[in-house]
Amino acid sequence: MHPIVTELRTVNLTRYVTPLREGGSMPAIAEADDGFLYVVKFKGAGQGCKALIAELIGGELARLLGLKVPELVFVTLDEAFGRTEGDEEIQDLLKASTGLNLALHYLSGSISFDPIVYKVEDKMASLIVCLDSILMNMDRTARNTNMLWWNKELWLIDHGAALYFHHSGNPWTNKASQPFELIQKHVLLPQATQFREAFVWIKQNLTAENIRKIIDQIPAVWLEADLIYATIEEQRNAYGQFILDRLEHSENLIKEIENAKK
Repeated sequence: MHPIVTELRTVNLTRYVTPLREGGSMPAIAEADDGFLYVVKFKGAGQGCKALIAELIGGELARLLGLKVPELVFVTLDEAFGRTEGDEEIQDLLKASTGLNLALHYLSGSISFDPIVYKVEDKMASLIVCLDSILMNMDRTARNTNMLWWNKELWLIDHGAALYFHHSGNPWTNKASQPFELIQKHVLLPQATQFREAFVWIKQNLTAENIRKIIDQIPAVWLEADLIYATIEEQRNAYGQFILDRLEHSENLIKEIENAKK
């Protein structure tokens, strides 16, 4: 059975628990009004709404491919939230993040993935490498795997550095055919060999309709925060078209991955 695209839930932030200072954007563990803990990514952080857009697209595409990703939710941050926060840096971040943010369900007890300790089967490794090639995800290296081991399973987190070209301030219409040399540093590359099989599965699931359902969930306020194209909808469409164009260039991506393994 193929996974289906589901709409993200929206929760309200009720309690700031602790910052995660190892990340440059200073995400935080926080509690929402549904009683669950989340790792919240704030739009007021350095890379702004574009990091949240990349997180949404990358996470939901991975989920659509059947990979394990913590539930993503929209998080509403009230204007009064954080006024009592003693840390001035955190208080400024919360003030700049009033409104809609993004969060991942907190996997309590999870540990960072170590490729030496944990082995990933070839099929899954190939699928993750191929997806990161499509997304131009910079952050799946040995230095920063952005994967967790939880309940004896591999979970993907933090896709905020994917689609990095959208930070350039220029349209990315022609970026889809460009190489992604950083794939040679992918932490799962040594364990992956089934790239062609992976791309067959990816193309079966990342249909234009499914991509559109994910892209349509990007909040308009995030898109207009740093508008590069003429309209919000043009910018939204550009994300979807980029994914489709990358899939059309799958043969080039496969050759690039194979060369990286050599």
